[in-house]
Amino acid sequence: MTSTSQRSTGADVGSVAWLGKTGRLAAVPTGRRTRRRLPHLLAGVLLVVVCVGGALWWAASTQGHISVLAIARPVSVGHILEPADVHQVEISAADGVATIPAGQAATVLGKPMATSLTADALLTPGSIGPSTIPAAGQAVVAVGLKAGQFPLELAPGAPVLVVLATASSPTTSLPAAQGSGDGLTWVATVTGVARAESDQTTVISLQLPSATAPTLARVPAGQVTLVMLAGGER
Repeated sequence: MTSTSQRSTGADVGSVAWLGKTGRLAAVPTGRRTRRRLPHLLAGVLLVVVCVGGALWWAASTQGHISVLAIARPVSVGHILEPADVHQVEISAADGVATIPAGQAATVLGKPMATSLTADALLTPGSIGPSTIPAAGQAVVAVGLKAGQFPLELAPGAPVLVVLATASSPTTSLPAAQGSGDGLTWVATVTGVARAESDQTTVISLQLPSATAPTLARVPAGQVTLVMLAGGER
């Protein structure tokens, strides 16, 4: 009888070992579970912050930009614009440059170029229509050059420095010329490039001041070299 009572008492004690001294249920420890959930909460908050920051950055970077038309490949004056000649670029609306919106591409396709433009040059309303070359006070001179006398990257619209290896006449008869060592130089703009198939001569049309053009036209073949300048350099 005594042993049975003791076993019962021991079982009861084991079954209520988790009770508090007052007989009430003891609180289940939650510190370990909280510590496990904390990294997941921090990761969720960080993900939200990154998403919001990315959205704000994207909105700020695209605000104030417009889509306009630019030249995809070099075109010469008189060329009829084709779809492959233009592409869309993003520029700042605050630039104040006269441009053609990308959505108006249909209004310029099939029309002639009024000027020659290089690749990536912005298409402007003034560059479409009747030829504006030569401009007022300007003239166009054709020069025949061999390989090595001009850069291979030369294209219509490119600004160049015309360098004379040897002066063919006194410097006093070369108006608008700039002294450059033993030779002379003029700033001009390429309006056309025609590479001949039968020989090694390439005919390049240059636009420069009317007072200088006749002098350049009299320079003997082989004495002219072209140096291509940066787009804004003159």
